[in-house]
Amino acid sequence: MADLDPERLRERTEAAAHRWRPDASVGSIEELTGGSSSLTYTTTIRAGDDGERDVVLKLAPPGLAPVRNRDVLRQARLLRALEGADGVRVPTVLFDDAGDPPDEPPFFAMPFVGGDCFEPILQAGPQPEPDDVIRARELAAARMLAKLHAVDPATVGLGDEPALTLEDEIARWVRAFGTVEEGLRTGYERAAELLGATIPPALPPVVNHGDYRLGNMLCQGNEIAAIIDWEIWALQDPRVDLGWFLLFTNEAQHPSAAGNPPAPGVPSPEELMAVYVETRGEPLPDFAWFEALIRFKEASASALLTKRAMKAGIDDPDRLVTPVLKLIEQTIEQLEPWVKP
Repeated sequence: MADLDPERLRERTEAAAHRWRPDASVGSIEELTGGSSSLTYTTTIRAGDDGERDVVLKLAPPGLAPVRNRDVLRQARLLRALEGADGVRVPTVLFDDAGDPPDEPPFFAMPFVGGDCFEPILQAGPQPEPDDVIRARELAAARMLAKLHAVDPATVGLGDEPALTLEDEIARWVRAFGTVEEGLRTGYERAAELLGATIPPALPPVVNHGDYRLGNMLCQGNEIAAIIDWEIWALQDPRVDLGWFLLFTNEAQHPSAAGNPPAPGVPSPEELMAVYVETRGEPLPDFAWFEALIRFKEASASALLTKRAMKAGIDDPDRLVTPVLKLIEQTIEQLEPWVKP
């Protein structure tokens, strides 16, 4: 990744802020650590009588084409579309700048949203919040997911976004399996074959976050202050998003939570599903197929992470390989009874 000129970024931020509010002034800019698909900076902006506010800049990596999960302007478009949506909380986009990629990457600015962010299931130690707070947040997230899926893409200006089919979703993770070594993908072709042979009728595509869970939300007390990290959002069947959310429960036995004690306060998948369905106002058919799909997806994503860890020389790689193969086996075991001999 190319180096970024911080002074040039400040100049661009000030110019973009002036286009938004001619009286805006921008303070110093500081980089936040973390993130690979985009860079994050903080600054302060003062405009008129509004006083000084903390602002976050989300920037595509310099030197790389701003496509796919690096397309920050696509993320900004989505956030603008969801602003004001009933029951959905996302950061507000203040302004953006297209830049001149790849040397001058695009960015957008949003107000700083306070709150804490952690994934209960993946916490190895004590939870940062009491059990009742975690429970309330999980239930609030289930309700908010149903509200997100109730947004009509065409009504909010996203009707021209190409929708992903269930076949597309299977193919995506098959391609990922094709990039890892043989020992990380035993049985994946059979699992993919079974998924393809048992695809249920699709529901109308809606906005999917792509990685919907508490770890991608800012929370204040019992409430969700904002859903963040929209790098892989897409229009697709709502059951894909819901299935992924329900994977982050004790009963689902997420492979990354292996060895951790059960996370206190996290409701069961059945309870979260019931809250989602109650908010949605109608049941979701054929959900068992999506449970199998999500295990296949998690197996593929975990295989990619394991491949990188093995290249880095991690000790005891078998402890990462075993959960991947188990997920593939579970996918096959769930779907094989559905296929006639």
